[in-house]
Amino acid sequence: MKAIRRLHVRTVLPASLAPLHDLALNLRWSWHPPTRDLFASIDPDLWASTGQDPVAILSSLRSDDMDRLAADEQFVRRVREASEDLERYLTKPRWYHEQGAGERDGRTLDAIAYFSPEFGITAVLPQYSGGLGILAGDHLKAASDQGIPIVGVGLFYKSGYFAQRFNADGWQQESYPVLDPDDLPLSLLREEDGSPVVIRLGMPRGAHLDAHVWRAQVGRVPLLLLDSDVESNDPTRREVTNRLYGGGGDQRLEQEMLLGIGGVRALRAYSRITGAPVPSVYHTNEGHAGFQGVERISELVTGEAGLSFDEALRAVRAGTVFTTHTPVPAGIDRFDVGAIATHFGDPGCTIPGVPLERLLKLGAEDYEGGDASRFNMAVMGMRLGQRVNGVSELHGAVSRDMFKGLWPGFDVDEVPIGSVTNGVHAGTWVDRRLYDLAKDHLGPEVASRSVFTRIHEVPIDAFWSAKRQLREQLIADTRSRLKKSMVARGQTEAELGWVDSVLDPDTLTIGFARRGATYKRLTLMLRDPERLKKLLNDPERPVQLVIAGKSHPADDTGKALIQEMVRFTDDPEVRGKIIYLPNYDIAMAQQLYPGCDVWLNNPLRPFEACGTSGMKAALNGALNLSILDGWWDEWYDGQNGWAIPTADGVEDADRRDDLEAAALYELLEKTVVPTYYDRDEHGIPRRWLDMVSHTLSTLGPKVLADRMVRDYTEQYYWPAAHAAWAVAADGHAGARSLAQYVTQVHHNWPHVRVDHVDVEGVADAPQIGDEIEVHAFVALGELDPASVKVQMAYGRASASDTLTDVELVELAPQQSYGEGRHRFGGRVRLERTGALGWTVRVLPAHPHMSADAELGLVTLP
Repeated sequence: MKAIRRLHVRTVLPASLAPLHDLALNLRWSWHPPTRDLFASIDPDLWASTGQDPVAILSSLRSDDMDRLAADEQFVRRVREASEDLERYLTKPRWYHEQGAGERDGRTLDAIAYFSPEFGITAVLPQYSGGLGILAGDHLKAASDQGIPIVGVGLFYKSGYFAQRFNADGWQQESYPVLDPDDLPLSLLREEDGSPVVIRLGMPRGAHLDAHVWRAQVGRVPLLLLDSDVESNDPTRREVTNRLYGGGGDQRLEQEMLLGIGGVRALRAYSRITGAPVPSVYHTNEGHAGFQGVERISELVTGEAGLSFDEALRAVRAGTVFTTHTPVPAGIDRFDVGAIATHFGDPGCTIPGVPLERLLKLGAEDYEGGDASRFNMAVMGMRLGQRVNGVSELHGAVSRDMFKGLWPGFDVDEVPIGSVTNGVHAGTWVDRRLYDLAKDHLGPEVASRSVFTRIHEVPIDAFWSAKRQLREQLIADTRSRLKKSMVARGQTEAELGWVDSVLDPDTLTIGFARRGATYKRLTLMLRDPERLKKLLNDPERPVQLVIAGKSHPADDTGKALIQEMVRFTDDPEVRGKIIYLPNYDIAMAQQLYPGCDVWLNNPLRPFEACGTSGMKAALNGALNLSILDGWWDEWYDGQNGWAIPTADGVEDADRRDDLEAAALYELLEKTVVPTYYDRDEHGIPRRWLDMVSHTLSTLGPKVLADRMVRDYTEQYYWPAAHAAWAVAADGHAGARSLAQYVTQVHHNWPHVRVDHVDVEGVADAPQIGDEIEVHAFVALGELDPASVKVQMAYGRASASDTLTDVELVELAPQQSYGEGRHRFGGRVRLERTGALGWTVRVLPAHPHMSADAELGLVTLP
């Protein structure tokens, strides 16, 4: 029989246990061991079987269970203490307030909107696919810990990403378990009358897309998730948010419209209902949420501000931060221009105040190498964001080169894309055994950041013993997961006795877990299978590997790589020494990182934007063995792991893979394995543990998400807030002034030129310390000399007169000659030797611009 209707009956807790409800709904429990212990103590077996889910624990309680718990004075006291601890966490001033970051120059930045298509908070709330979502989850958690007033905005996916299993032949199979939001740590955003908030977007041909808003509480940070499974939608649009990165064409576009446009409307509803402040800064985590800027332009054009499109664009840009996460063009969402025209040109779904042609221009690939038929979401993100960054120093450099077409005429290093290197949330990823170990030896009050700088105070034998326990923990989890996987592949329990003896807690354990994208090169280690088998089967110094990762359901190439690896693990010669686990998620990762001695990462450089998994492993006492890409290129110091040499410049892909695989084998055979097995008389690998201690003390503070969100606050959020306030002051006078200036500059720029440059004081044999005087004669058309910058650029000159290591000297207006001709001048002190060269250039200049290259305009002789 099937039910014709479903009801969700919530547990009503007695007063003494009532705080359990708030403790379960605040996702701080996912990184707070005492709260987790409290829920686990209710029913340890159920806690394990539910995947450590407090909401499921409470939903399972019967009346006699509640009576028993309410009569347990010790349990009631623990509930009260946990509730009081959460209240202190939510209200006590933290870094953002203690450092004065909450108020500067008489203004308070009390709300920052953070948009992302996915959020990886906990395995209980599977709204993530991989690194982008895990990073977003860590961003919210760290912001909560630091007191930074962020509100997250995303989508609720009823089927999440997908659950992965393998068939008998090792081919990835996908399934989509349906999630009931009533069973999750979520609450529905409701109007004052109790009805659900409905966010409505117009759709083509008179249709509409409605969404409810679910709220998750991530410590101090609210997270709003829009859900299109609403009865007022037609069946197709009820499915818009069904799957993360599911569907294609219109469904994907409508997901991103709902995330961006609907997300802003959800923020407005949230502020209206709760009294929360309206955000001053909007941070878009990758281009998927780019339409949020379009909606904010519409608000400024049609609302009380009454701005023109150009004025609203300048106001929106000032308060927007855009983070790009991919150095791979294929990782960027690009829609057919026709689909954009259909959705935004139809009278029923036109965004008021945003003409279609202006919208299309925001995402146009109208630069060298671009495709005029495509609407590029990352390009729109950069045109709508005055501040743009990559997620590691190397990725910032790659991004500047990748998007340099948006700023023609500028050297690559002047492209206004910076970087904030990602970090990871220690409370989520560091195994509690290591924290307990630190507290035992450093004192119970030791702060999390101090753990890493004082790790050398922990006795080496105690640390080594803890790492063995973590390997045992990983092995137990691996055996359980492997048995389930093999049963799903068609084997019977009677055939699986061998699973109980796979892996060894005293063997060097290497972890590798990544998406199945081709550039991550899952199968690089298989380039020479016999050489790998020799490493795995060495009788004196064996190696074992635990591997995991999903491939996108539409990526057959990635699936084929996974299949190749799974088949290799089936080989009787290595079975049980190299394991591929299906369904990589947060819960698995929390076992895998601590249990590994080495974390392997071998992407095709420079296609790994950051790669935070190695950070998580490092915080758990593992050493990285990685290609110098992403964060590792930035922080590898020769003592905190090993760098796999790269064959940069080798164009033959197979030869490059062969060379880099050989380098990987060489490092393992000659360095990594011998160092691990080099033991003293007590069986302790002292050199290895010296490297681990060095890694924790030097990398630990750097790789924390605490550092990351502080960097964003100092380098991006506060400047964006001040810029937004500046252009909004006095009835948006700054936005009006900047928009007028931009229009004037674009109109006049074809008439701007450098007519002549004079240099005086150059001796026949110039020496360091000499001063020269520079005069530049420029034509500016109708532009005022105060509205431009004239700069002398000088540096090392190559044989082809290309300038490198450039320094810039501002030249001041000195005289005007009429007809738009002006002289600028200045003095330059020669501080270098060797072949020097110089030129002069003219740039736009306005007090509300954030970078010289912002408008993409420059004139050279």
